[in-house]
Amino acid sequence: MTEYVLNINRKKHTVNVEKSTPLLWVLRDTLGFTGTKFGCGKGLCGACTVLANNVSIRSCSLPVESAVNMDIVTIEGLSEKGDHPVQLAWVEEDVSQCGYCQGGQILSAVSLLNSKPKPSEEDINHAMQGNLCRCGTYPRIKKAIKRAAAK
Repeated sequence: MTEYVLNINRKKHTVNVEKSTPLLWVLRDTLGFTGTKFGCGKGLCGACTVLANNVSIRSCSLPVESAVNMDIVTIEGLSEKGDHPVQLAWVEEDVSQCGYCQGGQILSAVSLLNSKPKPSEEDINHAMQGNLCRCGTYPRIKKAIKRAAAK
């Protein structure tokens, strides 16, 4: 076991885990940030997406030792009151159905808008292609991203 200090949701967190432990399990099991979901465990579905230095990453594929110097944001840390423009757009477009993938979807959308504030349809399709939604809310997700970009 090794001690790591991680910057998560603008706070320092000290954890004592194996160096190969995926960030996902540190977030969920050690720190209690359960908004980050386990999906496939291979970085293919997007349920475990978090922001690292404002860019979306798959936390199931990132060893905790690689996260030490990153600013990590989980869905719980995106905004204190759930009033980030992307979160508001999600509500306004009634995106969520079951909700399981939505934390990862929202953080991927935030990452896109951080890099391209006025994304094209192609930009949205490319940025969101790695986030799977079993409920098929893709049309509403696109509308919400466009709505957030317009704000």
